[in-house]
Formats: sequence, structure tokens, C-alpha cells
Amino acid sequence: MRPAGKRRRSEWGRSGEPAVKREGDSGVGSAGGSGVGAAAPERERGVPLPAGKTRGRPRSEAVERAIVEAVTRLLEEGVSYEALSIERIARTAGVGKAAVYRRWSGKDELFLYVVRELEELPYEGPREGPLREVLVGALEWLREVGLAKRRSALLRVVAGQVHSHPGLWQRYRETVVGARRERLAAVLRRGIDHGELRGDIGVDVLIDLLTAPILARILLREGEELPEEMPRQIVDAFLDGLRPRT
Repeated sequence: MRPAGKRRRSEWGRSGEPAVKREGDSGVGSAGGSGVGAAAPERERGVPLPAGKTRGRPRSEAVERAIVEAVTRLLEEGVSYEALSIERIARTAGVGKAAVYRRWSGKDELFLYVVRELEELPYEGPREGPLREVLVGALEWLREVGLAKRRSALLRVVAGQVHSHPGLWQRYRETVVGARRERLAAVLRRGIDHGELRGDIGVDVLIDLLTAPILARILLREGEELPEEMPRQIVDAFLDGLRPRT
């Protein structure tokens, strides 16, 4: 099961592209025993609804969700990354292998997509406004991701599988971690352009200075707390040391 409720994600959340409706998708079977989302009335979308008529999710979205849930279910059952196969995933989801390959090039890409779905929480902090508040929001999101990983046995298993495969870990860093860093880099560049941060230090170094304290506790010091006030303390110390020199 996904650790976070189903809510719309902003640019700070999952970095994957939204689902695109595809023609020719077959219906989703019940081989894996998982139901697919309920129909949503058209009146909720501002479309007049004739009596007794409802409209379900796009069929391609239902197929995609069934595939993702199939991978999640197999991982929860203890299936290792090596034992996962497109054929087994498709059988569990109740779809054909072609339906999987229309969306993902192979097992690695699908697995990383599922990792993002599992671990990236919706971002509810500010995206514009004072630099301090945007940075605090970004670090609070990172803190919440860390707490979710500590609470979820499935996320710990998934993290272990990613780390034990060097090629998969490299792709995870390039796609998932890389996208997070680029989003934060855009905020820091804006702060430099507006004269709120010094411009003589590389953005990559600034990102490391800002995120390292929380990442160290998530990855290296698992027994220590991630207190609620930690993001604000980090940002205040960060800004005090990096304001432009007069």
C-alpha cells in the first residue's frame, strides 16, 4: 500500500510525468486480487450528467495503476528485485506484457517509477514568496520523507534493494535524487539573482550544506530524532552564513 494518501502532487513531489491516455489498452483483470479505482461523476468536473450516467477513470490510467499496485504487492510479499519479471508483474496485474512495455521500457524503469510513487509525499509548503519560507518548506518535506521511510517496512525493503544493485542505484540518483536537487537548485539560483544569497559559492555546494544535516540523520543516524523545529534551525543558520557580504 502507498504510505501517503492519494492527493495531487506538486513539483516538489514525484518527478515522473503524468499518465497519458493511450489507445488500445485492454481492460484490467483480477489476477492479482486488486480492485481498480471507482468511477467519478462527470458533474464533479463541471460536465452536465444525464440521470444514471457516470464516467470512470481513463482505461489507460486504470491499467497503469494496476501495474504499479502489482509491483507493490509483490514487494510486500517478499519478492526480491531479481525475482521480479515483466511477465510476473503483468500476470499479477491481470494485463498483458505489452501493456507494461507501452509505459515502461523495462523492469528498471518500472521499479524506479514505483519507488517514486512509494516514497515521494505530496508537497504542501510554499513554492513562491520569501526565500526563507520556501527553503523551510523544502526541508520540512525532506524531513517528512525521512520519517515515512522510518515508519514503513516496505520503504526500507525497497531502499535496500535499490542500494544493493549499483546500476539501479545510479539511475535512482540520476532520476529521483537528481530531480529533487534541481528543484532546490532553482530556488537557490533565484535567491542569488535577487541578492539574498552570496553568488561566490557553487549551487551544488549550497544544496549539500542545506540538506546534509537531515540526510545524515535519515541515512547514517537512524536512531536519532528528526525534530519538527530542525528545518527552521537549519535554514536560519544557512542564511546567516550565506547572506551577501557588504
